[in-house]
Amino acid sequence: MAGTKLYGSESTQSLSFWHSFATAPPPVAPYSSRVGFNSVKLSRLRVLAMAVKRSPKRLKYSAPRFAKEDELVYVEADPSGTDSWKLEPVIELLKQGAVGVIPTDTVYAIVCHLRSHSAIERLRRIKNIEPSKPLSILCRSLQDIDTYTTGFPCGDGQGHANIFRAVKHCLPGPYTFILTASKELPKQCVRYGTTKEKYAARKNVGVRMPDDAICQAILEKMDAPLISTSVKWPKENEWMIDPVVIADIYGPEGLDFVVDGGIRVADPSTVVDMTGASPKIVRQGKGPKLHWMVTEEDDGPALYADELIPSAT
Repeated sequence: MAGTKLYGSESTQSLSFWHSFATAPPPVAPYSSRVGFNSVKLSRLRVLAMAVKRSPKRLKYSAPRFAKEDELVYVEADPSGTDSWKLEPVIELLKQGAVGVIPTDTVYAIVCHLRSHSAIERLRRIKNIEPSKPLSILCRSLQDIDTYTTGFPCGDGQGHANIFRAVKHCLPGPYTFILTASKELPKQCVRYGTTKEKYAARKNVGVRMPDDAICQAILEKMDAPLISTSVKWPKENEWMIDPVVIADIYGPEGLDFVVDGGIRVADPSTVVDMTGASPKIVRQGKGPKLHWMVTEEDDGPALYADELIPSAT
């Protein structure tokens, strides 16, 4: 049975209305701050989801955007991935060109399909990312990484380690690896270097394989990686870790869905630049430093992670 749920507190200043659609019975012990009512099912998709009416303050796009009702789809999923069937509408929306939020093994990410040019432009507008800035990609396998980048450095028989073998032991995991993009990656995802001469000819991209059951369940059903950028407060350089708050803030800006995998810890991935002579950590995060990585102290000055890949989750 389906029901409409009301989220809020004793204050009436910040109330959001959510519609839910389900094929399974509702939880035995609903939250005390929600009130259930009868509703209708979401289109032809018999799944548990919730929607929020968007504010009239929506962005207008010159490029065609995917068509659906003026609602924000909100899906609650167990972090363990045991109810991954609930993610089916999100997967379909992504394939149609939607832009939404999903959890990773670090922080939440705003994502869209790698092959949808209009969705990539919408993602940039929602997050206010300049066209010259690079974007990360979430990959389901090492094969995806091999397709959309030139790959990891390999041993040359002269004492240099085979980094690919080392990387396999930490993926999936909380790392973003900056690699040289291949021709398969759309130009909208990479920038053509910085003003620094040593990076002028490079087209780099950050790649991730998150160790998160919800994220992996979505990626496994996609036919290509997802473009990704971390979710931060619009005017502050701090991560947003509560999916309900994310829906309230970014929903009116044009977001199409939010997957709620619980409140996360503000601990982003460790960013490792693989385009130089040695794998260099440019941002220390959740992933520990491994013996084959170097830091700024080990190998001289390094660029800040935001300069290389500001969207890393």
